[in-house]
Amino acid sequence: MRLPLPLRAALASAAALFFAVPNAAAAAKLTVELGNARAATSVGAVRRWDADGNHRRRPNPKAKIDEPRLDAKAVNVDAGRWVFSNLPPGKYDLVILAKDRMRVEGFCYPPVREFDPFLRSDAAVDERTRDLIVGMIKKSRHYENKVEPLYLGGDKKEVRVLVMLIRDKPTSYESEFPGAATVRHEIWQYSWRYGGWLKEKRTKVLDRVILHRDELRKWTWLWAPELGGIEVKGRPITIEFDVPAPPQRRLKGLYPH
Repeated sequence: MRLPLPLRAALASAAALFFAVPNAAAAAKLTVELGNARAATSVGAVRRWDADGNHRRRPNPKAKIDEPRLDAKAVNVDAGRWVFSNLPPGKYDLVILAKDRMRVEGFCYPPVREFDPFLRSDAAVDERTRDLIVGMIKKSRHYENKVEPLYLGGDKKEVRVLVMLIRDKPTSYESEFPGAATVRHEIWQYSWRYGGWLKEKRTKVLDRVILHRDELRKWTWLWAPELGGIEVKGRPITIEFDVPAPPQRRLKGLYPH
């Protein structure tokens, strides 16, 4: 039986509303409860990767260390409580800026090769494997004068590494930017092949910043596994985190030097 035109129009409108609702319903409240909260000046969230582990937005070559590119900013509702009231669904890393040139950031391990899965930031690597891969990185030649593996995660077949790369010696930017230094963070992957660990040529770049080397050496830029890979699916989430205070060195990353 053919429905009257007004009824068909009403049903079409209802269907449109039905399919539009799930995305809104999946948004969630994310609360970040900070210890040592007086140091924090902002709390943001970034969705770096799509479902396949590809960049949602390419790293900004003109990025500033004190102005991270964010997808959402939390509101400081009271002492130590920062709230994202309606965060769309997705996988987020949190970014905290604090006084005295401090940046603390979450991460997870996206796939480096196609069709590989994400790895959690707290994925364990045995001590022997860790020592072998860290030793390989230290023995390799790099353009940067400081290449530091910060965190490793994986299993017996593949290991991913969050690597900090710094060039604070003279660079090719000197003519345009005297005193220029660069800092970059990447995910590297080592795969077990033919009885040994081999580094994949492809990497995933998280960020790249250029600034004066004297300024860089004043910054604290740390990485916290517990602030990364936060899955938002519609239910309220609460994250508790203590902002590091000198002379703590519990997190890995850049410290003033």
